[in-house]
Parts: sequence; C-alpha cells; structure tokens
Amino acid sequence: MSTPPLAASGMAPGPFGGPQAQQAAREVNTASLCRIGQETVQDIVYRTMEIFQLLRNMQLPNGVTYHTGTYQDRLAKLQDHLRQLSILFRKLRLVYDKCNENCGGMDPIPVEKLKQKNQQLKQIMDQLRNLIWDLNAMLAMRN
Repeated sequence: MSTPPLAASGMAPGPFGGPQAQQAAREVNTASLCRIGQETVQDIVYRTMEIFQLLRNMQLPNGVTYHTGTYQDRLAKLQDHLRQLSILFRKLRLVYDKCNENCGGMDPIPVEKLKQKNQQLKQIMDQLRNLIWDLNAMLAMRN
C-alpha cells in the first residue's frame, strides 16, 4: 500500500519546483490513494461475499454426525477470511486518514458551482455535436 510521494522521486525541482508543483504532486498522490481506497472497498465486498457463501454452505450440527475434519477446514477458512477482512478495513482506514490529511487545506467545491460547471460542459458538448453534424451535412452535400 505504499505509494511513494512524487516529490521524493530523486529528480531536481527544475523550473516548476515551487508550491504549484507540490500542490500537483499532492493531488496526484491523493488521486492514487483514492484509487487504492476504491480497490480496497471492492476487496472488502468480495471477501464479505465469500464469508457469506462459506456460512451459507456450513451445516449446523442438528444431531447429524458431522465430519470434524470438514468442520475444522471450513472454520479455518472462515477465520482466515475474517482476518483478511480485518486487514482490509485497517488498510482502508489508513487510506482514508491519509486522504483527509492531504485534503485538509482544500476548500470543498459548493454543489451549486459543480452544477454550473456541469451545465457549461453540457452546453459545450451540445455545440460540438451540432458542429460535427453540420460538418457531416456539408460533406454529404459535396458528394
């Protein structure tokens, strides 16, 4: 889970070595951490599904003779899955804490501003679609 910071890559700072470069390195690192967090959540979901599958397939001792070896194997597998699940939750907590630490000085973008940006992007995409359609129509008229 160790994601090395970009600033510690051993390269000289160069002309872009100021605070903006540090901000960019922090954002890339945070983006990588978010990806790792997403993968960890997917692993947690997968492991949890495996645990429920194991529990569903386990027979309860309803007075029926049960093979001790089979029970011990399934119990060991269940305990291993639970141990791995615990490790994944600790890893997710570390990623969460590190992301919060990296984003501590950042201001959250208001929802209204995001909606406005989304609307602007939609308008640009519509204009591009219309332009492409017009170009295709003009080319069709030439042929």
